[in-house]
Amino acid sequence: MRIAVGADHAGWPLKETLVNYLIDKGWDVEDFGTFGPESVDYPDYANKVALAVANGDAERGLLICGSGQGMCIVANKTQGVRASLAHDVVSARLARQHNDANVLTMGARFVAPELAEEILSVWLDTPYEGGRHARRLEKIEQIERRSI
Repeated sequence: MRIAVGADHAGWPLKETLVNYLIDKGWDVEDFGTFGPESVDYPDYANKVALAVANGDAERGLLICGSGQGMCIVANKTQGVRASLAHDVVSARLARQHNDANVLTMGARFVAPELAEEILSVWLDTPYEGGRHARRLEKIEQIERRSI
């Protein structure tokens, strides 16, 4: 499976760690940057990853900035993207089980690399439950269609 990854300058060091983690786990990674500590604008990278997921070029997306909030807001502007911010394992698991989140955002200023790997692993390995949650996702899709 392919995962699209992006970060701003604040998230860059953690992104590098997680890209290596994903490769070691056998994921095909498309890294949209940034590739260094120079200041950049997070919407540019969030948009690239969100479009890759929405267009089917990647099954999942991972975005990292200082707080994770900005990336999450931008990614959720793209139709078909369900981005979720997780700073712990429980929220990552529930984002997949209940919301079928296809983009994960994290805040590098709040999550240590070891915990970030655990959050990412749980998020990647947790299946969507469907059932009662399916009608709620359909309502989200209806809202997206009306917003265009």
